[in-house]
Amino acid sequence: MKRIGFLSFGHWSASQHSHTRSAADVLHQSIDLAVAAEELGADGAYFRVHHFANQLSSPFPLLAAVGARTSRIEIGTGIIDMRYENPLYMAEDAGSADLISGGRLQLGISRGSPEQVIDGYRYFGYNPASGSDDADMARQHTSVFLDVLRGEGFAEPNPNPMFPNPPGLLRIEPHSPTLRERIWWGAGTRKTAEWAAEQGMNLMSSTLLGENTGVPFHQLQAEQIERFRKTWAEAGHAHAPRVSVSRSVFPIVDERDRAYFGGGSDSRDQLWSIDGQQALFGKSYAAEPDRLVAQLAADEAITAADTLLLTIPNQLGVDYCAHVLDALLTHVAPALGWR
Repeated sequence: MKRIGFLSFGHWSASQHSHTRSAADVLHQSIDLAVAAEELGADGAYFRVHHFANQLSSPFPLLAAVGARTSRIEIGTGIIDMRYENPLYMAEDAGSADLISGGRLQLGISRGSPEQVIDGYRYFGYNPASGSDDADMARQHTSVFLDVLRGEGFAEPNPNPMFPNPPGLLRIEPHSPTLRERIWWGAGTRKTAEWAAEQGMNLMSSTLLGENTGVPFHQLQAEQIERFRKTWAEAGHAHAPRVSVSRSVFPIVDERDRAYFGGGSDSRDQLWSIDGQQALFGKSYAAEPDRLVAQLAADEAITAADTLLLTIPNQLGVDYCAHVLDALLTHVAPALGWR
């Protein structure tokens, strides 16, 4: 395991127990947590994107702000739903955020997860073409996005522009030259992982897989990673791929941890039904550090990945989430080969 970061879903609620009562709370605390994570030595700050929910939605202002407040940590998403995105405008936003951060953006994108509303992308002005579905539309948006990130001109210049144009066709600006290699696809199946490898995108695999073969979650995810890397090698891409998995991991080192998560040591994989399909949800880990080391070392997907993203309980506040990160980085991660 080379890198460890956090993944925040950015929830807020009016509950008296929540440290995030508003969107403003979540945005400011997300920046503060990224700063704290960098100071603790973590490698990444990642944020989930949801629409029509009390969660983080438009990621690029937040990513730019984190980039301006930090200097080393990777900054990413896990993931952006491409059904909702204008790929050209997104390329401008992503290029800007990446340049502000000095080239630290790690952008996770995908078809998206089950929504809060029915066909929410239609309210954003997007409808699948005749004979296709929303997954096809997400891939079409992704294809355009990846293409324009290459930085090649495609737009016919105005012969009478307000400002002088460079020669030839024009490209999206601002352009970040290496961002294309730092795009990740959130794959929920083995087949979509193979597709991501064919497209030259890194693999981001979460705690939910949209298929069930009867084997434990971590083994199915490890097979997904193996297929991704095999397909990547066959595709002949020039650079090496990266693979991340996300887990809920809570080292129990004090009474706060025991009060919050002391009953989670018997967590198991869960079988869900999503959109009429079986889906496998991975278990959470909560135990004393020595037990966590043994449990995580037996997780075949964590062993196979190069990056581990820790899903953090953001509504418990910056201080507690930083405590969870610190406990894992100090008491668990070194025994698993980190650093």
